[in-house]
Amino acid sequence: MHKRNSLFIATRNKGKLKDFKSLLPKYHIRSLLDTDIPEIEETGTNFQENSLIKAKTISNLLNTTVIADDSGLVCEGLDGEPGVYSARYAGTNSDEDNNKLLLKKIKDKNRDAEFVACICLYFPSGDYYFFLGKVKGEIIDTPKGNNGFGYDPIFYVKEFDKTFGELTLKEKNTISHRKKAIQKLIESSLL
Repeated sequence: MHKRNSLFIATRNKGKLKDFKSLLPKYHIRSLLDTDIPEIEETGTNFQENSLIKAKTISNLLNTTVIADDSGLVCEGLDGEPGVYSARYAGTNSDEDNNKLLLKKIKDKNRDAEFVACICLYFPSGDYYFFLGKVKGEIIDTPKGNNGFGYDPIFYVKEFDKTFGELTLKEKNTISHRKKAIQKLIESSLL
């Protein structure tokens, strides 16, 4: 349908970009890091709205097919926080500050959590599609591992008996929320 061998990923996040490149190896990937386009303000109230805002804005600017992802951590004991505010939870855009605030707020609450990724594939024609991926885990008190980014060092997954921060990229890409969403995108045959 809309075959491409190059894709534009609407992110400046090097961790996300690394995930996309490893999960979509047959595509030449460009991103916001390759442009002077300013950061797109995420004004949506959920992951779908934010991914659509980013994808549509970039596609309209560059007249190209764009993949935008909005993802975050959803904690049961915090009524879904930090959710769409995951990257800016503490107001500083610092992973360390975000983790500290989360651990402080969740201290005596239910620690069940899930990472959620919503990918929006947006075509210059205005057609767009969403792909959702989730992975369940729990929040631990002490960060473990130096891999990954964001909340990875405090997000424990039973399947590996490790945090996302302890997993290799290869291990993480077998179960991650982004991998699941990208897998749905690949299986859609829209690319």
